[in-house]
Amino acid sequence: MADVSRVGRKPIEIPPQVKVEIKDDGVVRVEGPKGTLEKKMPPLVKVVKEGNLLKVEMDAPQKKLLNKAKAFQGLARALLNNMIVGTTQGFTKALDIVGLGYKAELKGNDEIVFSLGYSHPINFKLPQGISAKVERGTGEVQVRVTLSGIDKELLGQVAANIRRLRPPEPYKGKGIRYADEVILRKAGKSGKGGKGGKK
Repeated sequence: MADVSRVGRKPIEIPPQVKVEIKDDGVVRVEGPKGTLEKKMPPLVKVVKEGNLLKVEMDAPQKKLLNKAKAFQGLARALLNNMIVGTTQGFTKALDIVGLGYKAELKGNDEIVFSLGYSHPINFKLPQGISAKVERGTGEVQVRVTLSGIDKELLGQVAANIRRLRPPEPYKGKGIRYADEVILRKAGKSGKGGKGGKK
């Protein structure tokens, strides 16, 4: 496993089209061609801008807090890096819907209507900053929903919330799963031999 503190110390290059503002309250604002993100950094660290580089330094007043500060340094660096990638390139997350008759369709720009075998459709409102594309799937996949956004954390949370509407079941894999998720299938109960037939 990579040394978290070593990764945390590695400076991040600010692309020319990105503006970074470090505020007094530990909030960092990153503005890029795809949008603007603001996040409060974890405690025990401070973000320093040197030219076109961003550095995360430990700011632990006591020695006993050093290990915590090292962990927060790695976390802060990951957050900053995601903010820069998000505002320049954006992130996507794809979900596959498996199951006969299961459907999803976009309603306007901020709502997906799911039909997942329940007695009623589910209207899922997308938060601001997240957009979706709904396409026909291939093979056993009925529909693929691709989510896009600049905030990696928010995108992951929205994808998890959608998956929770109908998690994949372990026998036929029906339900909503991440496109890169492997479902470990359980063997169905097969009637072995002729014993114990239906009573």
